[in-house]
Amino acid sequence: MSREMYFLLDLVNDAALIQEYCRMHEPGSVWPAVIDHIRARGVEQMEIWNRGDRLVMVVKAADDYPRLDPSSAARQENERWEGYMARFQQPLPGGAPGEKWLPMRCIFALADHQGSSSS
Repeated sequence: MSREMYFLLDLVNDAALIQEYCRMHEPGSVWPAVIDHIRARGVEQMEIWNRGDRLVMVVKAADDYPRLDPSSAARQENERWEGYMARFQQPLPGGAPGEKWLPMRCIFALADHQGSSSS
């Protein structure tokens, strides 16, 4: 079984930086050790959606997410990647110091509602 989670983050509002951030996330551009680290933590699927300077990350993860990544090399490479990405990212208000991606909560699911024509 897996669960879905959604996260929000803003980018620095600079067209050139946004373009470079998007380019760095194209297939083959993310460092392989970062991909290994993400998967080792129990992430089964991940997508990042962009609109202007706003990002939404959709994560489908195993029930035991977040797992500890036993590979210190992958963890160190991921920390280096996060440091590099920080120059593009702008933390949202209300986050804890050092917290970038803020979790979102679901407030509506169509499947939970019946319309007037529902049986």
